[in-house]
Amino acid sequence: MDNQLDVAQIFRQAGAIQDGHFLLTSGLHSNMYIEKFAVLQYPRYTDLLCGALADHFRSLGATVVAGPTVGGVLLAYAAARALGENIRSIFAERASGDENARLGERIFRRGFTIKPGEKVLVLDDILTTGLSLREVLAAVEQLEGQIVGIGVLVDRSMGRVDFGYPMHALARLDIPTYRADECPMCRQHIPLVKPGSR
Repeated sequence: MDNQLDVAQIFRQAGAIQDGHFLLTSGLHSNMYIEKFAVLQYPRYTDLLCGALADHFRSLGATVVAGPTVGGVLLAYAAARALGENIRSIFAERASGDENARLGERIFRRGFTIKPGEKVLVLDDILTTGLSLREVLAAVEQLEGQIVGIGVLVDRSMGRVDFGYPMHALARLDIPTYRADECPMCRQHIPLVKPGSR
């Protein structure tokens, strides 16, 4: 957890930490779900959290902050604003099949671009398996951007995911996840809820 910020307390105050039987966007099951939009709906919390991420990476000289749709859009915008006046905020979204990309791959559209060698900070909300972040990193690498760091609000992988770039999480939460065939809630016939979307 970040030294100056009680991230778990912010998430609790916003009602973002939920108990039950959840199907995560990763396909894994969990008895706890973090609804980041319960936090991100409050600009004061978003600015506080993204300001902490911006402060952590400030010395690395990023000129672009990028994130995946949907939560990463808000995070990239707020962090870019906290980093300074000339910092851009962009987001990678899923290719719809009409671009020169594989269907479902993340790409930068809407005129977003990264110059070769441009320093990019990549942000996301909740890290579980790292799929969304890997997709954004691939999109940045394809444009030859220089990734200076990766920031997340909450790392629920407990540091088990390595991207090969410096990473900082404001909080680490040890929340168990299960494959469907190993899930104790499934064995107890607790109804499965799919709260997020990919």
